Amino acid sequence: MWRRDPVLVVDDDAVSRQMLLHALADAGIETVAVTSGAEALAWLKESVPALVLLDLVMPPPDGYVVLSAVRDDRRTQDVPVVVLTALDADEDVARAFELGADDFIRKPFRPAELIARIRGQLRIRDYVDALARREHDAKVVLELTQALSSTLDFRNILFTVVRRIAEVARVDRCSIVLVRDSGNVGYVVAASDDKELRDLPIDLGKYPEIQRVMRTGDVLVIDDAKAHPLFDIVRAELPENAFRSLALLPILFEDKPLGVLFLRGRQPVAPDAHELSLARTVASATAIALRNARILQSLRDQTQKSTFARFEAERRLKALQRYADFFHSTADGIIVADPDGHILFSNPRAQAITGRTAEDLERANLADVVDPREHPLLEEIRAGFAKGSFPHMVDFTVRRGEHEKLILSFSFSSVLREESGAVLVSFRDVTMERATEAELTKTKEFLERVIESSVDAIVSANMEGIVLLFNRAAERIYGYDAKEVVGAMNVRALYPDHNAEQIMRLIHAKEHGGPGRLEGYRTEVLAKDGSRVPVHLSAALIFENGVPVGSVGIFTDLRERMRMEARLTEAQEELRAREKQAIIAELAGAAAHELNQPLTSVLGYAELICRRIDDASPIMGAAATIRSEAERMAEIVRKIGKITRYETKSYVGAAKIIDLDRSSGDDPNRVIG
Repeated sequence: MWRRDPVLVVDDDAVSRQMLLHALADAGIETVAVTSGAEALAWLKESVPALVLLDLVMPPPDGYVVLSAVRDDRRTQDVPVVVLTALDADEDVARAFELGADDFIRKPFRPAELIARIRGQLRIRDYVDALARREHDAKVVLELTQALSSTLDFRNILFTVVRRIAEVARVDRCSIVLVRDSGNVGYVVAASDDKELRDLPIDLGKYPEIQRVMRTGDVLVIDDAKAHPLFDIVRAELPENAFRSLALLPILFEDKPLGVLFLRGRQPVAPDAHELSLARTVASATAIALRNARILQSLRDQTQKSTFARFEAERRLKALQRYADFFHSTADGIIVADPDGHILFSNPRAQAITGRTAEDLERANLADVVDPREHPLLEEIRAGFAKGSFPHMVDFTVRRGEHEKLILSFSFSSVLREESGAVLVSFRDVTMERATEAELTKTKEFLERVIESSVDAIVSANMEGIVLLFNRAAERIYGYDAKEVVGAMNVRALYPDHNAEQIMRLIHAKEHGGPGRLEGYRTEVLAKDGSRVPVHLSAALIFENGVPVGSVGIFTDLRERMRMEARLTEAQEELRAREKQAIIAELAGAAAHELNQPLTSVLGYAELICRRIDDASPIMGAAATIRSEAERMAEIVRKIGKITRYETKSYVGAAKIIDLDRSSGDDPNRVIG
């Protein structure tokens, strides 16, 4: 594992050494100090420092000996060395650089300069370490890539992966555990410390760490399993020599964990982030290699199978050569294809319909012939061949040329039903038929909308009287829902008192529009609630090839019309009464005007007579009578002139005469409100 090592301080001068250690401690740099060259050499045999801060002038072995030992040791040859020299020791500095020193500090030193130089050397060391890591990682990935690409043996691939990852991550064991869909049992399929281990089943209930990774799909790192709370439920079952540090990386396929890459160490120090990243990279490369290995093997198997199937299909096609004349003369296009859809044979009619030559078709697949949007349907049909399903009359859109599209009706059948092999595909051009069907369907839907939108009820029945059509207007008139009537009710139930038989007789008669027709017939129908509805009926027989197959009736609801007619009659009667009153008033006014003049003369002369003769004269009685009757007539004329309405009273028998008092408003019994 990569980690920061301490700085080794080698100085026999106690004062100088303490100043160095104090300056480095203030800068937060970890140090190890020795007081002589011998101690330095002994320490370097056991450890590798991040940097050596070396005083050149010491009792033997002096700083030059230590510097030479550092550069001669393979473990420390890349460790930076900063030497301490006196102010006038230029020759010492030159010799130190010849031996491999990286920098120097003159005594007495300034702490800031010392720290700056040491940190600069440490950064250079870190950069070199990073390059070394990258080179190391690249070598590991290259090595595993070469190993993974050199074999299709899944077991060797898995063992190579876990063994190499265990070395790179410096763990005691690396294994691959795959988990089935049930999630209760895992299988150790490879382990770095046991090449022969294969599919070892384990109870996942004893491995809560695997369960967590399978549930979350995240990397799990545990420094010390003995102290981690995840293992509380299984801690009593852990062996004494159980692994302490754990790292689990999910093995993902389409973002779904299929298992884990399990790294374990006996010391409580887990792999660092860099090692885990490298392990994840190798695991991903391994997953790709496994997938490619499976795909390559699958392609090999498929190619072998396809080659065999094509060979068999061609062999069977040769057996069908005796039918070649039939294929060439048939009006349908015929194609023979292998199970994968590759075209083996096409007749001239198929070539003419598709607009392709025989060579073009033999280089094509069925999928190349049909519209790409219909490929899923074609694949579904092809998948059914293996199950013995060969559908007939399936429409496909086929492009002929750049701009022309045809609709072809395909029928599929097995060339040899007792064997799984070539498929015979026959087809014909149904473009015009489908266009006609679409137009007829459009017309039918339009007529249905017209019938449903009609304000008149339309009812149709077959010759047995079963209702076949019942539009919305009929629902409104009769009060039935169409689903209650169509196919369930006889038309006789829609008429009262056997009217249905009478109407059918009238349809066959000649009096109402000719045989087979009935126009403008007024009748009644029977509503759901038992009420009778007056309607205006036009009906006819429906003929097919001269034979009546049903009847249709159009009903106009007359209830509103009859209500309007009643209101119109009342209005007309009222108008006639008003006209009569107006005539009487005008006549009365004219009569009063004309009678007033002679009555005035009569009254004047009667009054003159009464004044000229003696009261005892017999003529006086006659004159008085004339005057009295004339006055009575004048009153009658006055009443006639005041007539404003037509009021009558009984006269002789059933005869009635105008009531002048009531008509003129002089009735003493009339209440004025």
